Amino acid sequence: MILHRGRLIDHIQLRARDFPATATFYRAALGALGIPLLADDDWHLACDELWIDALGEDANAATHVHLAFQAEDEEAVKRFHQAGLAAGGRDNGGPGERPYHPGYYAAFLFDPDGNNVEAVFHGVAPRSASSVEIDIGG
Repeated sequence: MILHRGRLIDHIQLRARDFPATATFYRAALGALGIPLLADDDWHLACDELWIDALGEDANAATHVHLAFQAEDEEAVKRFHQAGLAAGGRDNGGPGERPYHPGYYAAFLFDPDGNNVEAVFHGVAPRSASSVEIDIGG
């Protein structure tokens, strides 16, 4: 099995109060960015370095973080925002250029648990690799 991992963070875990609503949101928003999600049951899903699961017994442990996903272009940012809103997300800043650096084009949504989720396109730039490839098959 070949795994693809990013460049900086190994993984992020989110805890969801309403897992079905959260799963619907992430499937739509990340699907609009072309990011596949893996789910093997009704209480967790994962993609790349992101792991999302149900709260279980501790109903006060929902996370509140900022996540930013890379988009391939400005249209992908727009698709992310539209899909996320349609899937229960709340607007936290529509698609548009931001002052962080020239070419920073992003949109922001709150997921069902209040996490601030962003899709960002940094402009056209060459990359040394799309991801790190890890062969765990032996």
